[in-house]
Amino acid sequence: MKFVIVVGDGMADYPLEELGGKTPLQVADKPNMDWIASRGRNGLLKTVPRGMEPETDIAMMSILSYDPRKYHTCRGPLEAAGMDIELGKEDLAFRCNLITEEKGIIADYSAGHVTTEEARELISAVKGAYGHLGDFYTGVGYRHLFVMRNAPRGSDKIKTAPPHGIVGERLSEHLVKPKNNEVAKTLNEMILSSKQILSSHPTNITRVKRGRKPANMIWVWGQGKKPRMETLAEKYGVKGAIVSAVNLVKGVGVCAGMNKLEVPGATGYYDTNYENKAKFGLKALEDHDLVFIHVEAPDEAGHAGDVERKIEAIENIDSRLLAKILDGLKDEYAISILPDHPTPIKVRNHVSDPVPFAIYSTGDQRDAVKSFDESSAKRGSFGILEGYKLLDKLLQL
Repeated sequence: MKFVIVVGDGMADYPLEELGGKTPLQVADKPNMDWIASRGRNGLLKTVPRGMEPETDIAMMSILSYDPRKYHTCRGPLEAAGMDIELGKEDLAFRCNLITEEKGIIADYSAGHVTTEEARELISAVKGAYGHLGDFYTGVGYRHLFVMRNAPRGSDKIKTAPPHGIVGERLSEHLVKPKNNEVAKTLNEMILSSKQILSSHPTNITRVKRGRKPANMIWVWGQGKKPRMETLAEKYGVKGAIVSAVNLVKGVGVCAGMNKLEVPGATGYYDTNYENKAKFGLKALEDHDLVFIHVEAPDEAGHAGDVERKIEAIENIDSRLLAKILDGLKDEYAISILPDHPTPIKVRNHVSDPVPFAIYSTGDQRDAVKSFDESSAKRGSFGILEGYKLLDKLLQL
């Protein structure tokens, strides 16, 4: 038996007036998602436990069977795992965004989706200025990592804010807190002074000349220490592989003992290579029991408030990835399609509402649901399920 999980990041949404009171999932042309839903079983999945923030790391942990209330230490160390960066017991890992700051306002959490090539030059400049404070690692696009080795006393007291949740707000209101904490003071000085270094960098001067947003400041957040997790092999006796362009998602997989696959053309954006993700996922099933395939594009569209792009991303997942997966699966298998969390167009941020999920198995029965969307899933035979129980259901089929 082979198992496949396909996650369209942030696919779920709220009904939109411009779509006639329907959601992007309801209006998108997605015959393969609907095929899974109509021939399988459906339900709603609570990927974000009550009281926790609706972030990707929490939702992904849930989907991969780990109760975040027990295992989650924060985003940074998961990103480190995804980048093959070893953390010591007292090391504190932060996500480090390149952002755009304008007149004291956080104008863009992704610096206009700065490219990895541009980011490499900018992070190198940041490292040259602040390398004495910790280690900087270049990731993908705007997503990078900062590690404080043997973090000083007081570092466990600081609080940070994810930049994608505070776009349009005053930067000064969301700096590292408490501001009288010595570690917070050091980090805030680094954040604020990074603008002078990055604004004058040739890469940003070129971006501005081309009419693009400058990546003129760093923003550290999502700090935490290395989590301790039993692997999927230890829990279920399965060998897993993970496909994603996002280091955070890869990191959850690595901590779960999965093999991460490097896929050519996987970008974590609209232009990601869907076909290669399908190709590498199917290839992995030759010597793995389970493959987890993640696509970031719908989430990016949700953050941008771009309904057309979100529908396009959903349709690309369906026609360019899911169709090839279904066509390539042989013998007995079970496959699940779902978002990790909603990223509604109206909100432009993650929310904690349960998400629709569907599971088709070659040996299982179907329920009465005919299409894959938020409303239809409410009538599914699974009902409402805690996120960390999804894998139990999938592997039992």
